[in-house]
Amino acid sequence: MSSPSKTSNSGLQPLDLSGWRNAPTILMAVGGLGVVAGFFVNQRQLGFSWLLAYMFFLCLCVGSWALVMLHHLFDASWSVPIRRVCEQMSCLLPWMTVLFIPIALLAPKMYEWMILVNEKHPDHAIRAKFPLFTIPGFYISAAFCFIVWLYFPRRLRYWSLKQDETGAVECTYKMRQLSCLGMVFFALSVTLAAIMWIKALQHEWFSTMFGVWYFAASMWTTLATVYVLIRLLERQGPLRGVVHEKTYYFIGSILFAFTVFYAYVTFAQYFIIWNANMPEETFFYLLRERGNWWGVGMIIIFGHFFLPFLLLLRIDWKLKLPMMFFLFVWAWLMNFTDMSFNITPSVNPLGSPWLHWMDLASLAFIGGFLAKIFVKNLYSSPMVPQKDPRFAESQEIYVEAEVRGAAAKSGGGR
Repeated sequence: MSSPSKTSNSGLQPLDLSGWRNAPTILMAVGGLGVVAGFFVNQRQLGFSWLLAYMFFLCLCVGSWALVMLHHLFDASWSVPIRRVCEQMSCLLPWMTVLFIPIALLAPKMYEWMILVNEKHPDHAIRAKFPLFTIPGFYISAAFCFIVWLYFPRRLRYWSLKQDETGAVECTYKMRQLSCLGMVFFALSVTLAAIMWIKALQHEWFSTMFGVWYFAASMWTTLATVYVLIRLLERQGPLRGVVHEKTYYFIGSILFAFTVFYAYVTFAQYFIIWNANMPEETFFYLLRERGNWWGVGMIIIFGHFFLPFLLLLRIDWKLKLPMMFFLFVWAWLMNFTDMSFNITPSVNPLGSPWLHWMDLASLAFIGGFLAKIFVKNLYSSPMVPQKDPRFAESQEIYVEAEVRGAAAKSGGGR
């Protein structure tokens, strides 16, 4: 058999992470105290801060779900070693249902249209979006999203573990079928969530690119996160000898592609709206050119696109951990800044300051909560799919006799 390609961390010793075991609990405790204090100080601000943190972490959940489905739809081999990690991240989606409760309770304080819709003659922007922009429509659409997110990631996870046990071809077909149908519901649910939970903060505004923008932001952040997680798990041992340089190269290449795709979507949305010059649309950007939001917009332009674009142009930098770790941290900062740019002006038009202490408290609590569940579930099953039909190919292991036989049948053998 041919030997697998060179692993990237084969000579490195595992890190001592014992001091980080309690980090999620500490984050939950500190963040929880801040959230409780915020509830008594300013419930409206707490609602926006919680929504900001919620939509930020939702990016990681839906982005990992998309990666799992893309793996099955394209029948890829290089992504086999990272599939289980992505499955575990996507299975955090059902927990987002629980974390949505504060938004559901504080929504009437956050969404202006919920007050206007009860008036005898609501404005045209609300009437045009009937029945979606009604109070029942808000909660029914949320229920639809959570039903989708409860079903598909769990079923994909179920058949993945079933494949570990039996190796039956039925498991592979089931996951492909679920991914095919799931992509349709992914597009519907993610677009609906982005529109109803972010865009609806300013109900007069509309954009056909908004769901695509959220998808691009989700994939961009998730890819950077998966890269670092896989590197860490390889160094610690669970993925050692399984993940190879080509894995990191492909993740980095797709991250580069989504850097460009995100910039294209964001610029296209801005250019079309600004060129049309319709007051119902341009007010969204006019609001974000006031106060500190102008500076935040410049940070997004140069930090969310130009810097990662230039860094990822080099092929070899996609394989360097220090560079990619920096990009991982940078991706989190830029995605949070972009989410804030789209959410926070509704409660803080001048952006002074654009980062509130309740934002940090909400981030700490949700991040600690999800990290605790993720780490607990990560080791509950084999870290690598055991009987994936593409596993040998992912390791570049080929049976030479079979290769010669295939060549002979095609006329290439002697």
